[in-house]
This record gives sequence, structure tokens and C-alpha cells, in this order.
Amino acid sequence: MSNKLHVVSLGCNKNLVDTEVMMGRLKSFSLTNDATEADVIIVNTCGFIDAAKEESVNTILNLHDQRKDDSILVVAGCLSERYREELAEEMPEVDIFTGVGDYERIDELLANKESRFSDEVYLIDGAERVVTGSNYHAYIKLSEGCNQVCSFCAIPSFKGKLNSRSLDSVAKEVESLVKQGYYDFSFISQDSSSYLRDKDIKDGLSLLIQRIELIEGVKSARILYLYPSTTTIKLLENIGTSEIFHNYFDMPIQHINDDMLKIMKRGFGKSKTLELLEYMRKLPNSFIRTSFIVGHPGETEEMFEEMKEFARDFGFDRINIFEYSDEETTSAYDMSEKIDEDTIHNRAEILEEIQAEVLQRSLEAEIGKEVDIVIDGESEEHEFLLSAKELIWAPEIDGEVYVNDRTDDEAELLFGKIYKAKITSIVGDILTATVDNKV
Repeated sequence: MSNKLHVVSLGCNKNLVDTEVMMGRLKSFSLTNDATEADVIIVNTCGFIDAAKEESVNTILNLHDQRKDDSILVVAGCLSERYREELAEEMPEVDIFTGVGDYERIDELLANKESRFSDEVYLIDGAERVVTGSNYHAYIKLSEGCNQVCSFCAIPSFKGKLNSRSLDSVAKEVESLVKQGYYDFSFISQDSSSYLRDKDIKDGLSLLIQRIELIEGVKSARILYLYPSTTTIKLLENIGTSEIFHNYFDMPIQHINDDMLKIMKRGFGKSKTLELLEYMRKLPNSFIRTSFIVGHPGETEEMFEEMKEFARDFGFDRINIFEYSDEETTSAYDMSEKIDEDTIHNRAEILEEIQAEVLQRSLEAEIGKEVDIVIDGESEEHEFLLSAKELIWAPEIDGEVYVNDRTDDEAELLFGKIYKAKITSIVGDILTATVDNKV
């Protein structure tokens, strides 16, 4: 077998970790960005909502059109797991199908040209990864599956119940990556605040915080995807007092109306949501990201108005917006009172305008502040500008900072290094900063 590999990872950063595991198993291959010259093409798919499914299918077909005759096309991940029989029948272009349980066996599947679907979801434990996209940051997956019963979510139907990694497994992976030069980590799962609850440990994230703080070389960390019903004030206190974990709170609340939260089967109400969010906001240098779903069955205009006003007024730093997607295997799929697509889209457009206002206010509040930033590389805007991010921010999703000045013009700024900087202005939705490169 020849050894040029082209990989496409779609969907969330949990998928990215699985893709990096596959790349770790195929280190004998040389990576190529050109699918036309690849001997093996792997697409790690997303199957969460209609838009993601459509993107996955289009990507597969486009890559098939580009591939050379003797190449092998592999489709892995959530879409493949969720629709394994349908895809095998409808997409003869694909040579190998595999789901969410065999990432670490990808080399065997290629060698045998074999499709395989394991009964269990793959849970990374000691596997070697090829971390992509950064020389200082890595995502760490805490668990797979989910015990929540949200009406709109199909994930438990194909990823099963919560299955947490052991604390030792997580710590060993972080220790290994620190030895490779990584110092900034984002901990992720479907429901991170439930970590270790399947092992009868109620506050696993607090134990994680304590364990990671013991690892020399970890300078920066954040937790993504907190779930309101399993997040406690005690956990927020522990994050707030940590010297390693930022006061970075990524909590997708999805709605704020009490009746809609019940319809969504979220397991919490408006009062619990407000209690958590208001505590987060009081912590120093806090950063709060959330998500809203518009157009869920049963969402009245009054419910939407309440969510709209809350999104505008609370003081979030970032907001994600999702249009409701009618997914089979979910309880919402069988609900009456469906909202028509035009109304859903119009409501999303209204929220997107608020989303832009929220982002602008959050960025403007940074002007004049002294912050820690990391230089990521040269900017795409101009050769004399460097691209950076505030250290607290999650990579790629929270924004970009242009470094346009420094206190010592003769000193070289190093990519991947932390610097003190003063935010000086905003251009569109990008901050500019002066770096104190004597620090």
C-alpha cells in the first residue's frame, strides 16, 4: 500500500480528537492536503443535525469525485454509526465504513480493507495522537455518551450512556502532551459536568481540577460543555479558585423560558440557570459562552421574545445559535406543534443580530485591559500583523487579536508563547494589541 493520507474531520472538537487518534495510528503515512494524490482518504463525519449530515454527505461525494482510481475512501464517525445500513446501501463509492468505536483500529481496517462497527463507543485510553492546529494547545476528551434526555438530541441513540475515562487516564494523556510542549488544554465531552457520575463520583470535575493542577507544565486550562442540571455552585467555586483553570464557562442553556425548558426535557428551570450564570458573572475575569435553539416544537412567540431579551441583556460574551432540526430517534420528532421553517429561520436571523451586538459589547469591554495573549502566527490580513488570541479564549471559536505593536521592536515574538499585552482598539470584530515582549 502506498502511503499518502488525506484526512477531513467534520463537526465538533470531540470528533477532532478521534481524528487525531486515527492519525496517530497512521504515522507511517505522509499527510497531504491534496485529495487527488492521496492513497487513503478518511472522512470523520458528523451526524448531529441535518446541516451537519448534509455537509458530511457532500464532503464524501466531492472527495470521491477527486480521488484517484486506486485510492481507498474511508468514512468514519457519527454519521456512519447512526446510518450504517443506509449509507452502505446508498454510497457504494465508499470502500470502508466504520463508526465511533474503532478509531484506534483504523490501521487494521485499512490493511484488511474491512468495514467494522464495534458494539462500544471508543474511549481514548493511552492512544498516541497527532495533535493538529497548534503547537501549544490540545483538546482532552473526558467521556463519551450522555445520560441526559434532551428532547432534541439524538446523540444518546448512537453513542449510548455516559462512559467516563478514569482520572488517571486523563492525567497521563495530559502529562504526555506536556512533555511534547503543550501547555494549554480544553477538556471536552457531551456533558462535561457529569464526568465520573457513571462511576458514582458526584463531583468528578472538581477532582479533575485538583489532579491537573499537580501536573507541572500545565499553564492554562478550560472546561467546555457544562450542563446546568449537573453543574453546582461548588464546582464553579473550585474553578474560580484554581490557578490553572480559567473562569471560562461554556454552558449551552438552549432556552430561558421555564415551559420550553420542560418541553425540551432539560432537567432544570430558569431559576437554576440564573443562579449559575449570575455566580459565573461575579467571578473575576469571567468569560461566558452559551447556545440557544430557536424553533423547537411548542415554542410560542412569547417564549421566543423572552429568550431574545435574555440573550440581549444578560451580558454573555459569546452566543451560538442553532435552528431546531427535526431528528428521528428524538422525542421532539414525534411532538406536535411543529414550527414552520420560515418562522424558525426568521427567529434565528433576529437572534443573529443580537449575537453580533453581544459580541461587539464584549470585545469593546476589552479595550484598555492588560491581558495574556498567545501568538498563533502571521495574520492573513497583513504581513506586518501577527495573529493571536487571549489566553482565556478557546481556540478558533472566540476570536482573534491582531498584534500591531510591541514595546521592544528588536525582540522577536515567538509563536506559541504567552505574552502580556494591552488591548488598544477594535477593527470590525477583531481586537488589536500592543505586546510587552520584555515579559
